[in-house]
Amino acid sequence: MAESERAAGREREELLPENSILSLEEYLAMQRSIGNETRFRIVDTLVGDGPQSASELRERLEVRSNTLHYHLEELIEVGLVENRKRKSPDRDGLYSYYRATSLGEGILSEGVRKLMAREWDALETYGR
Repeated sequence: MAESERAAGREREELLPENSILSLEEYLAMQRSIGNETRFRIVDTLVGDGPQSASELRERLEVRSNTLHYHLEELIEVGLVENRKRKSPDRDGLYSYYRATSLGEGILSEGVRKLMAREWDALETYGR
């Protein structure tokens, strides 16, 4: 292994605490996932409005069912959303709902939303 490859590996390891619960690759997968507009809107809706069924999300976001489920599966896979099952149906007869995980809430509030807030602050300070 070349010295530059060893140095790059060392730098990557130093980005996270020694006993980090997630790897750098897992954090980057979350960032890539939330970088898609549809997935961002799903997480934003779940964080802002709480748990929802797939039908509620589909209506709210105005996306086709197959598109919604594709993006929900991606969000579940990286740990930003979870699918919960009820023991008995809700008023609409549904057993399943989706909610943002704490990682989903964190990446939204400490990542994307924080960047958006900084842009608003800059516009207010410096105008257009």
